[in-house]
Amino acid sequence: MTRLRLLFVCVENSCRSQMAEAFARMLAGDRVDAASGGSRPSGVVNARAIEVMSELGYDLRAHRSEGLDELSAGAFDAVVSMGCGDACPHVPARRREDWTIPDPKDLPLDEFRAVRDELGRRVHDLLADLEVSPRGAAAVPPGAPESAGA
Repeated sequence: MTRLRLLFVCVENSCRSQMAEAFARMLAGDRVDAASGGSRPSGVVNARAIEVMSELGYDLRAHRSEGLDELSAGAFDAVVSMGCGDACPHVPARRREDWTIPDPKDLPLDEFRAVRDELGRRVHDLLADLEVSPRGAAAVPPGAPESAGA
């Protein structure tokens, strides 16, 4: 079985794209090859992103902030950009989306969690559109009614 290649891009690759990559891994497991990158990477994963994803059982501490030039070569099945605008270089992809999601890095913790939950819902929907069924307990994205995973 060929795994779908997904790429999530934001400016610093420290919050949004890292959390989206984590959700893709949580929801689809080994059925996707999820990656993230930044147009101007900060070099670190945001401590709050690590904290809010750990609340859902995902450890972002092993991730690192990297630039798009560090990604493995080849086309992606889907590339999702989040707020990098003109700074997002072209990456070959079968499908492209631009999600308007605020950068949570300076937001209060409850608003940071709201951004995390929005990312979870959007990744869930993207996977469904790509015909990758979410698996297990992670099938219900954060903030969704429990019946959403049934």
